[in-house]
Amino acid sequence: MNFIQQNIDPKQFQIWFRPIKPVSLIEATLTLAVPSEFFREYIEDAYLDILKASLKKELGVGAKLVYVVEPVQKQSPMVYPAAHGNAPVNKPISVDTTIKPTNPGAFVFPGIQRVQVNPQLNPVYCFENLIVGECNKMGFTAGESISAAPGKTAFNPLFLFGGPGLGKTHLAQAIGIAIKKKYPELVVLYVPANRFKTQFMDAVAVKNKLTDFLAFYQKMDVLIMDDIQDLMGPSTQNAFFNIFNHLHQSGKQLIFTSDRAPADLENFEVRLLSRLKWGLSVELQKPDYQTRLSMLKARAFREGVKLSDNVLEFLATRITSNFRELEGALISLIANATLAHKEVTVELAESITEHIVGEDQNDVTIDGVQKVVCDYFNISRDELLSKTRKRNIVQARQIAMYMSRNLISNCSLSTIGAEIGGKDHATVLHACTTVSDLMSTDKTFKQYVNDIEKLLVPVRR
Repeated sequence: MNFIQQNIDPKQFQIWFRPIKPVSLIEATLTLAVPSEFFREYIEDAYLDILKASLKKELGVGAKLVYVVEPVQKQSPMVYPAAHGNAPVNKPISVDTTIKPTNPGAFVFPGIQRVQVNPQLNPVYCFENLIVGECNKMGFTAGESISAAPGKTAFNPLFLFGGPGLGKTHLAQAIGIAIKKKYPELVVLYVPANRFKTQFMDAVAVKNKLTDFLAFYQKMDVLIMDDIQDLMGPSTQNAFFNIFNHLHQSGKQLIFTSDRAPADLENFEVRLLSRLKWGLSVELQKPDYQTRLSMLKARAFREGVKLSDNVLEFLATRITSNFRELEGALISLIANATLAHKEVTVELAESITEHIVGEDQNDVTIDGVQKVVCDYFNISRDELLSKTRKRNIVQARQIAMYMSRNLISNCSLSTIGAEIGGKDHATVLHACTTVSDLMSTDKTFKQYVNDIEKLLVPVRR
């Protein structure tokens, strides 16, 4: 360990080598216990050369390294590398108090007031902890551009919208955290629309406080407002309209999240709606299978537990609606296994998800997917299941496999392949990867997939 400690960054040593425990040394074979399979894969990928050099130095040329993964119930919580930093802190700001009290005291002077601003940013919601897929790639790319040059891109304001649990708050806060990291001197504030509304009403109720309220918000360099659909009331919207104008004209960055598109916001002033549409609007969509699986692996690693691929694949297949439900199912599964000292199995995962996922998610069938795909591309079922290599038939077959994997619970790759032309699981996996790749490069193909999913969604409800 001393050799490794002397040759890598101290922080990386604490994260990746301190949790490792020696198990045994038999002749030239060293056995080490690691917290998870993901952990083992990472250190072998990132530190393979230094591991080889260390073994050779200590045990000789013929040294061997063997890993064992600790059972879930024996593992202690592990610090996730991207979540151990301190919460971002803003510098104090100066707010001008221009209105004098009616009867000022001898030592009360209007003028400058120093205000400490808590940015309200959760360090866990950083880019490093964000799983990027087709569902959020555009928002992630825009966020990276904004964090590099806040207020200076065409993405001002940035409007993120989509259903619950799709990662809008995470992405919005990640941008704020990245800005604070690159530009510590900037004042960043995250505020839910309901809290803004409450603050405004309190300011109106206290004499002379409305001026201070407006002055405070006009000092922000980056304003992130969550759930802006809750910004109800003409007086609240009027105050926010003035803040918006001041910040935008001053080159400050504005970021908003909502559960609906700007055009679908109700009871909003027309002039405010038009400003919300000025920059870039990005819809966050439901995560596909691969993104769901990646999120589960990352969160399991963050919790310091080892879960089998079968369990993770079951959860990724079973829960398709959003990240929040998926994460909740994983945490429930880990808690049940840890507290009851049970092994994490697919059977346990199935019993846990029964309380989370409704029966309506089981309505899609492979036959149903085939019918929708055939109708959409105007081909017969026989053509879809045939061995023809015609490009249009092959793509339709691949989309049917992709949809079956993403939308059908408790359905293995082998089952999908058997039902769609008698293919093996490797062919189905290749088809799913091909569809994901084509969706990122071919807009027309992506539209095909989105159209078919929309046709299948009502069936699931």
